[in-house]
Amino acid sequence: MVNPKNDRYYLDRLLNDLSTIERHMAHATEERFAADEVLQDAMMFRLIQVSENTRKLTDAFKACYPQMPWSDVYGLRNWIVHDYGAVDLRIVYVTLTKDIPQLKKLLEQ
Repeated sequence: MVNPKNDRYYLDRLLNDLSTIERHMAHATEERFAADEVLQDAMMFRLIQVSENTRKLTDAFKACYPQMPWSDVYGLRNWIVHDYGAVDLRIVYVTLTKDIPQLKKLLEQ
């Protein structure tokens, strides 16, 4: 049986998570984000998913896209999971509103 979980599968999951982040953050101000624990939790969960699915892409795939900040994306998970109580929400907000759209654009190419 062929494993359906290949680079295309993980790329589709990544793009779905990135689109979800963009959709939920489209009108979220930094103040709203800081006050909304449910939005924070949902977006940090999506960031963890982005990191996890990025790790599952093959090295061959990642080698084709050296402009991608692979190690930064991997680091998201550890930063959120291990420092959850100390995560700076301003940095998360900037990541969600500035970095994620850029990452999505790179992956869509």
